[in-house]
Amino acid sequence: MRRILVAFWALILSAVTMVAGDGPQITFETKSHDFGTIKESDGVAECVFEFQNTGDEPLVLLDVRTSCGCTTPSYPRDPIAPGVKSKIKVSYNPAGRPGEFERTVKIFTNAKKRITLKLSGIVVPKD
Repeated sequence: MRRILVAFWALILSAVTMVAGDGPQITFETKSHDFGTIKESDGVAECVFEFQNTGDEPLVLLDVRTSCGCTTPSYPRDPIAPGVKSKIKVSYNPAGRPGEFERTVKIFTNAKKRITLKLSGIVVPKD
């Protein structure tokens, strides 16, 4: 009888531990990028945001949306295992957009929080 009770409590504790897990967690090294001064004539500028799944379940990037058609994200579509690092590449096209700019990139995942990345800079117009 005692063995049955010990086995029962072990089962209950393991179930509680599984439910109380953190799930997937996304952690970025940085959430903003300043391009500084870029020339419109130089074409598309790119930056990379590195992140890690710091949770205990696979992380899935469901969608990555930008605030403007001039900004294009490239992101992994496959699940990211716990402890694994990955990258989101963002391209900004300065054509026809001289002056200061600020853009956002919203990250939607299966983690509990949403992330907003920020891009900024100054575009020098063509001569």
